Amino acid sequence: MAAAFMTATPAFAADKMTVLLDWFINPDHGPIIVAQEKGFFADQGLEVEIVAPADPSDPPKLVAAGQAELAVSYQPQLHLQVAEGLPLVRVGTLVATPLNCLLVLKDGPIKEIADLKGGKVGFSVAGVEEALLGTILKTHGLTMDDIELVNVNWSLSPSLMSGQVDAVLGAYRNFELNQMEIEGVEGKCFYIEEEGVPTYDELIYVANKDKMDVDKTRRFLRATELATQYIVNHPQESWEIFSGTSAELQDELNEKAWADTLPRFALRPEALDEGRYVRFEQFLADAKLVEGTRPVSELAIDLGAQ
Repeated sequence: MAAAFMTATPAFAADKMTVLLDWFINPDHGPIIVAQEKGFFADQGLEVEIVAPADPSDPPKLVAAGQAELAVSYQPQLHLQVAEGLPLVRVGTLVATPLNCLLVLKDGPIKEIADLKGGKVGFSVAGVEEALLGTILKTHGLTMDDIELVNVNWSLSPSLMSGQVDAVLGAYRNFELNQMEIEGVEGKCFYIEEEGVPTYDELIYVANKDKMDVDKTRRFLRATELATQYIVNHPQESWEIFSGTSAELQDELNEKAWADTLPRFALRPEALDEGRYVRFEQFLADAKLVEGTRPVSELAIDLGAQ
């Protein structure tokens, strides 16, 4: 009887979650993909649908509209969107350092940032990047009037290699540097957190603060924490798992980017460094990109401390 009863019991139904990425799948998303492939989500009772966006600006808006549980986004963007009134909150960290850098040609005329006086700097996103650049220049005795800004429309390393600009901001140290090296033109990064810009989390998980399922979100973060531990402990095996999901990932650029991204993954994705959010909020307020400042509780939460 007992055996018959057990056979008749329906299988445990996993909780479904939709997670929107910030971009097409790349090494930045390692913990999410490895958690999926290694069964860590399933172990947490989750069935996770991972969606790459058609438009990179959409994911946070879709989460704010209740059309997905989580989105991968950027800490600087979160501050702006919360200030605009979107009901978003940071619930976890994916990449715990800036990836953005000011990129120049290694053998080019720009040896120091002060050499940019009278030069052209390419960018792709107005607003935050201009604030970052203004701070970097100020640290070296320059102002925005000393340079010419050129919108290069995501064509960052090509515009630098072709001589269209003398430097670009918005290049990722784990991608563009490797891309240039592969193409035979070496680049040099000035790391923005070493040039007066407050350190921030490059990639974060954002949820709708009014509709979030705390239990499901914590299970998601636990799975990505286990995946990150696996990646750190088994870098080669995890690269093979990650790249094995798509032929497009199996190239030199992605393999080099994987190695450079690995030490930047958040080992404690749920944990929150409140000071980071206080300092960056103040930075944006000083740059007149947000009006006033919001308390950390409106921007980010540590679900483990709830």
